[in-house]
Amino acid sequence: MEAKSSPDLESIGSGTTTKRSSGSRSRIRRDFLTRFTDSERFTENLQDWFGSVSENDKIKPVFEPPFELVELQKFDYALEGVSFQQLTRMPNAVYASTSTSVEANAYLAVEDFLHAAVKSLWEAFWSSQEEEPVPFSVGCLFSENLKFYQAEKALALGRLDGLSATGVLLKNPRHPHGKWDHVLELALLRPEVGSRQPSLPVLGEALFYALRVLISRSVSRLDFSQSANCVFVLLVDLQYGGVVKVEGDVSKLDFDVNNVYDCAADWIKNHSKISVSPIDRIWNKLGNANWRDIGALQVVFATYHSIMQYFGPPRHSIEDLAADHSSRVHSRRQERQLGDTGLNENGMFRLQQRTMSPEIVEVHEEESSKIEPEPLMKLEVGSVLWLEDSNYQKGYQINQVLTNGTLPYHIASPVDEAGKSVFLYVGSPPSQLEPALEDMNLWYQVQRQTKMLSIMRQRGLSSKYLPQLHGSGRIIHPGQCQKPSSGGRCDHPWCGTPILVTTPVGETVSDMVNEGRFGPEEAIRCCHDCLSALSSSSSAGIRHGDIRPENVVYVTSGVRQPYFVLIGWGHAVLEDRDRPAMNLHFSSTYALQEGKLCAASDAESLIYMLYFCFGDLPDLDSVEGALQWRETSWSKRLIQQKLGDVSTILKAFSDYVDSLCGTPYPLDYGIWLRRLKRNLSEDHGKEIETSG
Repeated sequence: MEAKSSPDLESIGSGTTTKRSSGSRSRIRRDFLTRFTDSERFTENLQDWFGSVSENDKIKPVFEPPFELVELQKFDYALEGVSFQQLTRMPNAVYASTSTSVEANAYLAVEDFLHAAVKSLWEAFWSSQEEEPVPFSVGCLFSENLKFYQAEKALALGRLDGLSATGVLLKNPRHPHGKWDHVLELALLRPEVGSRQPSLPVLGEALFYALRVLISRSVSRLDFSQSANCVFVLLVDLQYGGVVKVEGDVSKLDFDVNNVYDCAADWIKNHSKISVSPIDRIWNKLGNANWRDIGALQVVFATYHSIMQYFGPPRHSIEDLAADHSSRVHSRRQERQLGDTGLNENGMFRLQQRTMSPEIVEVHEEESSKIEPEPLMKLEVGSVLWLEDSNYQKGYQINQVLTNGTLPYHIASPVDEAGKSVFLYVGSPPSQLEPALEDMNLWYQVQRQTKMLSIMRQRGLSSKYLPQLHGSGRIIHPGQCQKPSSGGRCDHPWCGTPILVTTPVGETVSDMVNEGRFGPEEAIRCCHDCLSALSSSSSAGIRHGDIRPENVVYVTSGVRQPYFVLIGWGHAVLEDRDRPAMNLHFSSTYALQEGKLCAASDAESLIYMLYFCFGDLPDLDSVEGALQWRETSWSKRLIQQKLGDVSTILKAFSDYVDSLCGTPYPLDYGIWLRRLKRNLSEDHGKEIETSG
């Protein structure tokens, strides 16, 4: 597949001056690249810098990991149904030595590993049809001429000593030895990578090649608009591997062709962000790839991001593929007969404590049918749950069992405040055998949301349109707890299960719509109240990232004027590395394209929620289809017309949001909160409170 060209780069500069300056800049950068060829000289210029960061590393790690553990866990769920090619050429640490044959086999093994990874990723996430050719090639880099060759050909030419890296490139028959702007990812095969952090020679070489790729992209006609300023370099040996991520704007590099190594080193020190993953095992001692272990997982995840930099968001997102995780867990529980795998009344798996034998025993069908499940603790109406916090113990009686999509939650009353209602969320019990099976959706609903609400409290956010943290901690289970320490857990299946309790309590917009009780007045009030909540959270740098009808509740009990509260902050975005929830109907366009939020993303999701409250949900089965629906709906003004039938103020607000979609410009909360409030006051004669 020949790489696509960027229409932006091809059309730059309609005037002569612009063309000349652009051409001059490109020539200077290409001249810089022709002189920037010696990684050892470059590394020498980083010695002082590396020494200083190594001193700091004794106190805390100076390089943050490129991926969060939660991201890797979700990616792991997505790969459960993805098959990776069985590798026939593998490194073998048992016979590791300095022999030529072992080193040659290692290069062949790395090439096979990368080819298997990109092939499986492409077919699982991007390919639109079976037997579609993979648009990548994998080749080894010969350091003398900085060209790429297939490992077998390079070895046949006797160039083993000159091989320095293995690259994943865009396939282009016109350039059989590759071009540097075609490089998606590089892997360095170096001995003894499996240490606490890469040594200066290894890290320096990784930074050298990363910078060459970034400069090459800056003068390329290819469209790396997804992330042109970022490149991943893999570090591998015969057993272990890790990821180095280099980010930075190369326009800040001083392209002095007479002083290339000092300039390049200065850019690394002052204008780049470097992330280094933990070093973990990729191959076992027999040379088999541990595809689903964290070492291989983070390397494959880096490859996934490298593909996405050029080809854009996949047709099938990680969230789409990970969504089948719970059903796969359920199937495995049935296959392994891990107790009664039916669902109890609240939609959660029944849990059963078993005594496991360390011996492998044969289980006959007739024997398995005689196994009777032990009594289980159930969450049903009338049950009392006790929560243990650092300072107190508190009981909650379950009054109602509800679901948010497929996730159970409850309306409860504190035992010592019988007239008060709270939302109670129960997390996934920590698994004793396979921690990776813990439900990620429950983790977001309970642990992550607890963190976000705690941060809101610490930062002094006060708005009645935001949920309030009433309590959080761990379940106190029936019977004697035998946990070894305050941070440990005993054998009881519920020991250590997290709980989150919030106020106020209300009815979801989803239920109101289903029962025909969500009219124009409610829509305007909902828009105002959610916008007020977003205004408050954005003042602390927090964005919601998961606005949908199930995450907005209407509070009527004990208040003079009913109001809406924006709940479900588990997917909130606080830092650049956070990722919002991906929803084909309610996610913003930018979230679907980039996996991130722009300034107006939450407001765009709010518009979609209001729109679908008065219309049917379209049948969307892919990110590509969802993006096409958004483009058509906005361009034909279908969204504005539908909301215009509800209220002129909502139509005006949707027009305003449309003008901001995908831009960095902030939303003017103040003016729209005043307009919405005035509209409610004039049209319906009801004053409402505005909080900023």
